[in-house]
Amino acid sequence: MGEMVTFKSNGHTCDGYIAGAGPGVLVIQEWWGLVPHIKDVVDRFAAAGFTALAPDLYHGQSSNESDGAGKLMMALNLQQAGKDMSGAVDLLQERSGSKKVGVVGYCMGGGLALVVASQRPDAIVACAPYYGVIGWESAQPDWSAISATVVGEYAEHDDYAGPEPTRAFEKKLRDLGKDATMHIHAGAHHGFFNDSRPEVYSATDADEAWERTTALFRSKL
Repeated sequence: MGEMVTFKSNGHTCDGYIAGAGPGVLVIQEWWGLVPHIKDVVDRFAAAGFTALAPDLYHGQSSNESDGAGKLMMALNLQQAGKDMSGAVDLLQERSGSKKVGVVGYCMGGGLALVVASQRPDAIVACAPYYGVIGWESAQPDWSAISATVVGEYAEHDDYAGPEPTRAFEKKLRDLGKDATMHIHAGAHHGFFNDSRPEVYSATDADEAWERTTALFRSKL
């Protein structure tokens, strides 16, 4: 089991859930917030030999229904979220003793994982977006700044990040010379990794994605 910590965030502070010892992995929440499922994911990475940290980007708020989660996501201060994620990277570097950090994120967090990879190319060497969505038109980062290897996990049945836009994004990154591979899970639905949501969870796809993500982090970190 991990613990809640408070860390510096460029003039402010942010709380987060941290566990484990080893190379640093930043875990970015879904639009629900820092809910028990995300803490469980942190614990899983810790058990796999990593120092994992999930920053609370909603600063104490969360929701268990879509309308509330959507409102929280759209109200998110992206500039502050960027600072919070960067502060989390700094803490992971301090705790792990290594400058190299991996990032994984789910849904909204998948999009933000790509954002922080573009904002902290000095640290993020591996990025694993799961059905990553950037829900803000104004939030498109400088994709050319990414230096990390990107290995994404996406679903065939996804109203937010379906196969067509996923392949287009993969091509955009590759055209920029990036090492990017997006895996689309046939028959899977958006959120297939979230075992607290039986209506979309797929154990087979979740296990396959987990093995690929942990292998990516072990090879790069």
